[in-house]
Amino acid sequence: MKKAIVIGATSGIGRALVKVLVENGFMVGATGRRKHLLDTLQAEHPGKVFISAFDVTDATTVIPNLSALVKELGGLDLLVLSSGTGHINPTLDLALEQAAIDTNVFPFAQIAGWSFNFFQQQQGGHLVGISSIAGVRGNRHAPAYNATKAFQISYLEGLRQKAVNGRWPVFITDIRPGFMDTAMAQGDKVFWVAPVEKAARQIYRAIEKKKSVAYITRRWRIIALLMRLMPRALYERL
Repeated sequence: MKKAIVIGATSGIGRALVKVLVENGFMVGATGRRKHLLDTLQAEHPGKVFISAFDVTDATTVIPNLSALVKELGGLDLLVLSSGTGHINPTLDLALEQAAIDTNVFPFAQIAGWSFNFFQQQQGGHLVGISSIAGVRGNRHAPAYNATKAFQISYLEGLRQKAVNGRWPVFITDIRPGFMDTAMAQGDKVFWVAPVEKAARQIYRAIEKKKSVAYITRRWRIIALLMRLMPRALYERL
């Protein structure tokens, strides 16, 4: 039985993906800050889900907790890094900007780097990072959030290049969701909002195919292309 860990499994995409992985024969380690939500997730999948409650922003405890969870699972084939936060922040409230940076940048690098080294040493494995279409360009409504997602996209690309140049059998998948039906989909003018269950199924298919980059849902690839091609002078007026 394959073994997976989902970082940020208490709600949203992470929790939905745990269910999809279990349905497809995985034993899953689920992590998050809110233990009571992890307890209910474990109760829904007895004998298939193992839990570890910790905060990814506590750098001193992340790696020991991950190592213990790998030992409990009896190995690791796939790690999905789904934890993150962000806020609409038109006033540039520094506390909100810092929350995005503290959660989405250093913890991402710490866990992704640890995962890559683990898979390199065991000569095989798959790291999946849930970034966002927000990382394609900056945005006046949430400057820090978009910037942190750009960091994640670039970091995953760097790890992918590292794996290819080192000829290591380590696969890196960058999942870039658009708007999902989660607490982070804030505002009244969001469009193409997808249910997390649909997103989780598409993410799993991308994992199966070992895609380098996947937009979720697939129609967001069109938006990403338009965003990249839009002239700077025009984009800045949006």
